[in-house]
Amino acid sequence: MAFKISDACVSCGACAAQCPVGCIKEGDSHYEIDASACVSCGSCAATCPVGAISEE
Repeated sequence: MAFKISDACVSCGACAAQCPVGCIKEGDSHYEIDASACVSCGSCAATCPVGAISEE
């Protein structure tokens, strides 16, 4: 199951730096995860300083 980033994202980029498959990119209002490329490893959620990432 893929992860998603909520509006609580502060666009720090920590999650993108930790993603092993590079599926996190900066969006218009916050970072976004390409669900089709996400391997559900959870490294992004563990890295997020504001807890904005959760499983879909």
